[in-house]
Amino acid sequence: MSVSFPAQPVSPPLYPPHAGQMPWSPPLGQYAPDAPVGRWLKRAFDIVGALAILLLILPLLPLLAVAVWLDGGPAFYRHTRVGFRGRTFGCLKYRTMVPAADQKLAQHLADHPEAAAEWASRRKLTHDPRITRIGATLRATSLDELPQLFNVLTGEMSLVGPRPVVREELDQHYGADAAAYITARPGITGLWQVSGRSDTSYIERVGLDTAYAKGWSFLLDLKILLRTVPAVPSRRGAA
Repeated sequence: MSVSFPAQPVSPPLYPPHAGQMPWSPPLGQYAPDAPVGRWLKRAFDIVGALAILLLILPLLPLLAVAVWLDGGPAFYRHTRVGFRGRTFGCLKYRTMVPAADQKLAQHLADHPEAAAEWASRRKLTHDPRITRIGATLRATSLDELPQLFNVLTGEMSLVGPRPVVREELDQHYGADAAAYITARPGITGLWQVSGRSDTSYIERVGLDTAYAKGWSFLLDLKILLRTVPAVPSRRGAA
C-alpha cells in the first residue's frame, strides 16, 4: 500500500493583481498581515483540537487508508492549494478519484457541454465520473478530509477557515476578495460547509469566505464547529 506523498512545489507569497491594481504593482501577498486572523489564540486552539481529534480517530485512519487502497491506487492524495499570504501547500486527503482524474475530467467536459457549463459556474459536477465508489462515501461523510488534521498541525491549515482553493479559482472568481482570503489559513470546515456546501453558488461561496476572513472571532469558530457536527451526518449539500 502506497502512503508516500509526491513532492509539491511551494511558491513564494504571490498572487495576481486584484481589481483596480495595475499588473506591475507589488504582489497581493505583500499586503497580507504578518500573522493570519486569530493569531496565537486560534493557533493554540487548532493544535489542541487537531491532536484531540486525531487521538479519538486514530484506529479509523489506517482502516480508511486500506479501503481506499483496495479500490485501486494510492490511499492518499495531495493537491496544491493556496494558503495564508498566497503561499501554496499540499492539501492532504484520502484519494476519492480515479487515477489520471484530470485527463478524465477534460475528456468528460469535452464530450458533455452541459457538464462543461456546470463546471464553469460551480467548479463541481452533479455526476462526476472521476469519483470512485469508496470515494463517493468518503466525500458524502467528509471522511476524506481527515488527513487535513496533519495540515493543521503543520500550520498550513486551520480547523475553521475559508475553503482551500487552487490558484485558478482565485484568478477566475475571487477578484479583489482574494485580498481577504489570504489573510486566513484555509480551514477543514467553515461557513461554506455549514451553509449548504455544494448547494451554494460559487459567488455565494466566495462571499462566505470573505465574510469569515473579515469578521473572524473565536466565538464564530466555535459556532461553526458546533454546526459542522450535525451538518456532516445530514449530508446536506454533499457533493
